[in-house]
Amino acid sequence: MPTLIDYKKAYFNYEILEKFEAGIELLGFEVKSIKKSQGSLEGSYVIVRGGEAYAMNMFIPPYQENNTPKDYDPRRNRRLILGRTEIAKLADIEAGKGLTIVPISVYNKGNLIKVSVAVVRGKKKYDKRETIKKRETERTVRREFVDR
Repeated sequence: MPTLIDYKKAYFNYEILEKFEAGIELLGFEVKSIKKSQGSLEGSYVIVRGGEAYAMNMFIPPYQENNTPKDYDPRRNRRLILGRTEIAKLADIEAGKGLTIVPISVYNKGNLIKVSVAVVRGKKKYDKRETIKKRETERTVRREFVDR
């Protein structure tokens, strides 16, 4: 499962509580663009409305600018394909306070394009500092180990 688009900062900005795998409804030229690893998940989130989940603000540029419709919006809402129980669970989580649903990565699974969606809680500034400190200590330990 090669990852096509990854939101690496999500692991730094959020505390990941639970992950889901979802299909995504795309247009043909969007699929081509994603397979070239073009696009961004920065600032995107998931909402549940009317028994369906939608990825909001996900940026997927057109594959070829001249061959796309004039009214194409690269940040349009895209429907996520999930089971009823998963949608119900996400709707309950979204109704709760302090939790957000964020797409983490877009990847291939066979000939399908899937999205990894996570339930997250935003980290405070001191949590982020702690993460940086932990990363730095691990890096220095690895350096010391290599030098010996």
